[in-house]
Amino acid sequence: MGVRSRVAAAIAFYTCLPVPPTWALEFQGVARLAPCIGLLIGGLLGLLDAGLQAIAMPVLTRSVLIAVTWIAVTGGLHLDGAMDTADGLAVLDPERRLEVMADSRSGAFGVMVAIALVLLKITTLHDLEGDRWLALMAAAGWGRWGQLVAIVRYPYLKPTGKGAFHKEAISSLWEAVPSLLLLLSLSGLQVALNPAQWPMALGMAVGGVAIAWLTGAWFNHKIGGHTGDTYGAVVEWTEAGLLCLLTVLQASGS
Repeated sequence: MGVRSRVAAAIAFYTCLPVPPTWALEFQGVARLAPCIGLLIGGLLGLLDAGLQAIAMPVLTRSVLIAVTWIAVTGGLHLDGAMDTADGLAVLDPERRLEVMADSRSGAFGVMVAIALVLLKITTLHDLEGDRWLALMAAAGWGRWGQLVAIVRYPYLKPTGKGAFHKEAISSLWEAVPSLLLLLSLSGLQVALNPAQWPMALGMAVGGVAIAWLTGAWFNHKIGGHTGDTYGAVVEWTEAGLLCLLTVLQASGS
């Protein structure tokens, strides 16, 4: 199978975007393409944001619609993982955490985390005055790069599960280097478009690597490894964390 089958599989796995039913899908190693899918998602959200701005929609309303569309495009895949992870971490007995995370019912902590994540994305998008398309691409891309790093670096805690096949297919941190270079090029693009924005571009690159890496490390520290749910949590918290950082960088540079 070729590149098209792998890209189509990545789109089908990570998003709700339509894929032609006649295309073959190759899911093996699909996580390698997750950061690229993040850039695709961020780019589509940026186009939507630009369209809404063109019809003079207020920034807060735009930000809400972007956040809602963000969830819709991914089918809530990662947000659901963040909610299940929060419910698991709320359990004091470490041996019961995986059992609680596997429960499809959402608990109070999961709901609170979902609300917090959505509010963080809405408020940070509202506060970002320029280059929102770039912020969206960076957040979605670095979030999924953090997931890829977590897959490679840490043990998978279940013999089976929705994230097990990722771990089986990807074994070397070198496999995260191509997408790392691609994401760093976003900062290069920002400097090329506006050289005066180099401090924010540098902060976005360094912050993207640091937040993505440390988020996965924190969940590994708390749970002793990763599951499909924590992979989703890494995506969501990296996205929100990087957006928060970008608001600070923008405010300090204005």
